Amino acid sequence: MKWLIIGTYLVSVLCFHCRGRLRLPLREQLADRSTLLAPINLFMLLFSKAPTPPFVAPDALPELAPLRAHWRSILAEAEKLKALGDGGALAGGWKDVYLKWYDAAHPAARELCPRTHALLQAMPSVKLASFIELPAGASVPRHRDPYAGWLRYHLGLATPNDDACYMKVDGRRYVWRDGHAMLFDETYVHWADNGSARGRLVLLCDVERPMRFRWAQAVNHWCGRMLAAGMNAPSPAGGQAGRDGVLLRVLRGLGRYRRSLRARSVAAYRAAVVVSLAGCAVLLYLI
Repeated sequence: MKWLIIGTYLVSVLCFHCRGRLRLPLREQLADRSTLLAPINLFMLLFSKAPTPPFVAPDALPELAPLRAHWRSILAEAEKLKALGDGGALAGGWKDVYLKWYDAAHPAARELCPRTHALLQAMPSVKLASFIELPAGASVPRHRDPYAGWLRYHLGLATPNDDACYMKVDGRRYVWRDGHAMLFDETYVHWADNGSARGRLVLLCDVERPMRFRWAQAVNHWCGRMLAAGMNAPSPAGGQAGRDGVLLRVLRGLGRYRRSLRARSVAAYRAAVVVSLAGCAVLLYLI
């Protein structure tokens, strides 16, 4: 049994590493969080109801259409939020204002972005949402995001409308435009660059991947919630009772430690991931 588990895990890692046209260097891939989640991610792809290429047509998720239909209203609220944050009126700045985190939302989002907040709350498939800026001259390095259970949605709000401001997903290029939407699989290798003279502002949403079966959707929902707890997740109002509540608190603690370690030393962070993988392999061997 243990060899079956180990073999399944190694096959999952290999399948995920070889997926698409572009790959991370093997050493970098082994230290990447997506390697830890490889068996879960393979499950998500095998039972996905949505298409699995790098870019997915936004029409594949029709529930997101109201966002594009109201993009000017969303832009107006984003600019109001940004102006208040840049002026020091928001504690922590406007970039810390999450529009949606599963069932939670930042108080400032409800107050200053009521239309955007209402639209997002009416979309159960949208799990995480925020306004994201890419300043002029800035770039996002090549990477994979760790979890295949979400699809990432970008709605262009205030963009340079310039070919010099673009994203590449598995080598395929996308240029942001005002009012245009884009949906992509963040587990493909991707990066972004803004070589224009203007910043880029988008609404970013992580959308739960639709699955073929109800039980598979339930697995995706639970896994996504646990993963979100290990990110920069806000503490839930009132807390949760039972095993899920304890698990969420443990994952939040691990998430804080992970971010702290990565901020201090990327090399130490990658070494810790490799050690974790090796520890899991040894544990399986000893069982």
